[in-house]
Amino acid sequence: MSDYRRIGVVVATHGPGEVAETLRRLHEFCVAHGRDLLIEPGARALVPGAGELRVDAIDLLVTLGGDGTLLRGARMVAPIGVPVLGVNLGRLGFLTSVPQPECTDYLAACFAGDYWIDERFTLEAMVVGENGVAGPPFIALNDAVLHKGGFARVVRLGVRVGPDDQEVATYTADGIIIATPTGSTAYSLSAGGPIVAPGVECILATPICPHTLGVRPLVLPPDVEVTVSALTQIEGLILTVDGQEGAELRPGARLLVRRGAARVRLVRFATQNFFTTLRRKLHWAIEHDGRAPL
Repeated sequence: MSDYRRIGVVVATHGPGEVAETLRRLHEFCVAHGRDLLIEPGARALVPGAGELRVDAIDLLVTLGGDGTLLRGARMVAPIGVPVLGVNLGRLGFLTSVPQPECTDYLAACFAGDYWIDERFTLEAMVVGENGVAGPPFIALNDAVLHKGGFARVVRLGVRVGPDDQEVATYTADGIIIATPTGSTAYSLSAGGPIVAPGVECILATPICPHTLGVRPLVLPPDVEVTVSALTQIEGLILTVDGQEGAELRPGARLLVRRGAARVRLVRFATQNFFTTLRRKLHWAIEHDGRAPL
């Protein structure tokens, strides 16, 4: 049996009203099993009687939405190690593990201890000003992306790694993605980066639309610090973390990315693994009639 007594819930930001019925089902289920359901403020009004979410007061976090909602919830609880159960209301769902109609069945499995924890590597990304002062760190489960906002325009970026500040490459590109293995199936994959199994701890550096065919993505050791600087003075460089939050890089500033201290703990079940998800989501080895070949 698990010790999950207080269950927190975060909801897709595009409209909590779409998940009202699921929230009510979860609340009724938790009440019947002697558990407390605590819902984030934006959706709490949909379920009278539910408590208000406080991250430091929960034992398990349930996310209702797609991978974006899971990423948001995961960053909230990663520093304190609370496990995350992702219920998929979206389309692709690489990270979410539970289909919406069966969410209470899987929650019951959690209460019974019939699950396993999939720990994921994170990154810490920060903007370092021209004066050498670092801004607040961001936790990234997927990636930290440096790109040009506004009009389409290439940037010239220098990448250096390690304590001895080794020069790696100079990219003329639309930007660069610094990704975790978890993020290897997200934006990095779309930009031509490799797929990396989550158990392989490393840092990926994938240029976005580089202006030469000689540039390829890099797989770096997990303990190096990666520094990205603009080699031309340019306004409007933006750091975006997991596609959801970030900061502006003013001229003279640089991006510093390193291994994060926090780890994200995803709840998984016996039939779920990374390669099964890849085959299902990317349609690998699927015949035209929809069946997997023998």
